[in-house]
Amino acid sequence: MKPFLLLATRAEDLPADEEYALFLRFTGLAEHQLVRRRLEAEPLGEIDLDDWSGIFVGGGPFNASDPVERKSAVQQRVEAEISALLDEVVARDFPFFGACYGIGTVGAHEGAVIDGTHREPISVIEVTRTPEGAVDPLLRSLPDAFTAFVGHKEAITVLPPSATLLVRGEACPVQMFRVGQNVYATQFHPELDVDGITTRILAYADHGYFAADELDLTLAAVRRLPVTHTGAILRAFTERYTR
Repeated sequence: MKPFLLLATRAEDLPADEEYALFLRFTGLAEHQLVRRRLEAEPLGEIDLDDWSGIFVGGGPFNASDPVERKSAVQQRVEAEISALLDEVVARDFPFFGACYGIGTVGAHEGAVIDGTHREPISVIEVTRTPEGAVDPLLRSLPDAFTAFVGHKEAITVLPPSATLLVRGEACPVQMFRVGQNVYATQFHPELDVDGITTRILAYADHGYFAADELDLTLAAVRRLPVTHTGAILRAFTERYTR
């Protein structure tokens, strides 16, 4: 088979390595089938889409809606590289799945309005499939309502015309969408379990996701409901697009 490509942006080794391990677990892929590129460490370089089954973009510390003057040189390079890649991905309707930071990259590329209006604290929330989501190949096996891990400083306020809303939330309306037939993005984290999100909470405790005295509350918030269905979305993606 042709491998899948995971584009990562986390500078901290522990959450970065755990993210990779979780993608392996929930996609069902072996290490040689999921190649990781850490874009915060080195440039992406040339990517020939014909060499890959599909592309994943994981979460990360970058925010698409940050003013340019607040973006580091690394963030600006990563955004430019992913945007250039998305030019070809969207034009070819090539299999792509962006999680959290990934929704910002696809949304920005397609002209979505992205800002802090619908930011969500780190927690477990209930989300709901739209009628279009109920018939989507990645979501058919899921119930109409399911739980998911969230935690983000920005979100999509207005979807572009090219996007089809698949999953909605109460506080953050755009939780998953599709562009064309094969380009997907989620605001929630389908790659996480409780241990994984706990690692991230501890690693990013001083990154502005919650106040200094809210650590215990945040750790409790991700345990208030079980999350059992979202990993199946990643497995469905790999099963659909492996070639």
